[in-house]
Amino acid sequence: MAKVITKRKNYFARFLAIAIGAAIFAAFTPAIAHAIETGTLESLTKNTSELKLSVDTSWVLITGFLVFFMQCGFAMLEAGLVRQTGVVNTLTENFIDAAVTLLAWWTTGFAIAFGTTSNGLFGVDGFFLSNAFTLNNGAIEYAMGSGGSTAPINTLTLFFFQFAFSATASTITTGAMAERTEFKGDLIYAFIMGAVMYPIVVHWVWNNGGWLNKLNFHDFAGSSVVHTVGGWTSLVGAYLLGPRPNRVWGQIPPAHNLGYATIGTMILWFGWYGFNAGSTLTLENTGLVGLVVVNTTLAASTGAVAAMLYIYFRFKQWHLFCGLNGSLAGLVAVTAGCAYIMPWAAALIGLVAGVLVLVVVDIIEWFEIDDPVGAFAVHGSCGMMGTIAVGLLGHPALTINKKAGLFLGGGFDLLGVQLGGVAAIALFTVAFSFLMFVPLKAVGLLRVNEEADRIGIDVYEHGASAWPDVYPIDDLQFDDDEE
Repeated sequence: MAKVITKRKNYFARFLAIAIGAAIFAAFTPAIAHAIETGTLESLTKNTSELKLSVDTSWVLITGFLVFFMQCGFAMLEAGLVRQTGVVNTLTENFIDAAVTLLAWWTTGFAIAFGTTSNGLFGVDGFFLSNAFTLNNGAIEYAMGSGGSTAPINTLTLFFFQFAFSATASTITTGAMAERTEFKGDLIYAFIMGAVMYPIVVHWVWNNGGWLNKLNFHDFAGSSVVHTVGGWTSLVGAYLLGPRPNRVWGQIPPAHNLGYATIGTMILWFGWYGFNAGSTLTLENTGLVGLVVVNTTLAASTGAVAAMLYIYFRFKQWHLFCGLNGSLAGLVAVTAGCAYIMPWAAALIGLVAGVLVLVVVDIIEWFEIDDPVGAFAVHGSCGMMGTIAVGLLGHPALTINKKAGLFLGGGFDLLGVQLGGVAAIALFTVAFSFLMFVPLKAVGLLRVNEEADRIGIDVYEHGASAWPDVYPIDDLQFDDDEE
């Protein structure tokens, strides 16, 4: 009997222990499950954010590399279009301008462009990348965006990407001023453009506090910010310099090497995918990236075709140079609206740009302004046209303020902002260019010495020739009073 009672007690004790354990488990299971779930969600969110940042950073850096590679395209294009006595000078200016612009962008340019705004006009902090990172107990922390930008990438990545754009603006100018610019003057104006002039316009348009940005001025990748600025600066510089030696108006000197020019143009076209698509600054909206790429390609293609057909109907010849500039004209024009328009509109913009560029080349020649590469025709006129075209063809599903262009039933609201912004940027650029170039001319640092006109700027400035077999420098001597 005692054994039976003991066994019953043991069974009861086990049952009680199991019951108590089950009760405790039931009581704490929700809390444990919640803790596990919360930890998983937090980890997943953190990992997703870090992955997104890595992808976006990789995207912006790779496209920034493409934009920087456009420096090679500009160098090859301009070297091919100038005369053989100025090839070394052109290559040297294109090369060194990138280095000079980087220093200018580092010291003041990036801060003025993307620093915290002062009345929507210019930035006031971040000089020398002072806001890019902080040191905390020996650990480094990298800042995101900048005072005037909420870009989803760190400050250093944003700095590099925008530097490549800044270098493009000054490089445009070297083409129009080729073959007769004092090299020291080139170094000076390239630095000023990268340090002050270009960054101010960037601040107006791309800084969150910029006055044109607040008006919803549309310039996605720089038809006005980069190309109109570079175009007008180049026109003022070419005007103040005067023509190259032995220049006959109405007879544009032929390009000395169309092979170089073609390679340069194709590099630029390739680099433009970084220029436009990279301006998304993220791969979050892959559809938009695809739209930008397609629009960019369509405009380049229709620009080239339009220019070739236009020149054929005029002269019954297929001119390669015109086709090259036509493609660049289409690229420049679509840069403002590539994210705001439908593909058919991009094709139309390219068609107009391909003809406009050749018409403007004739106009500049009529005014007797020597622009060896057609820099203003490509970048200035087509940059303005493309920016204004957003006000005509902008699609309400794509524009920043969801307003349509005039031709899509949106009225004059968007068009008015585009016209006003283009006018403001052009007026500022022209005024600043005169203030920059006139003093250089006054002190003899704009136009190269007259001796360079006689023996060639390559020999005079660099003591070299790109073609020593056909242009040997040993046969050329300086005057006794020139060193």
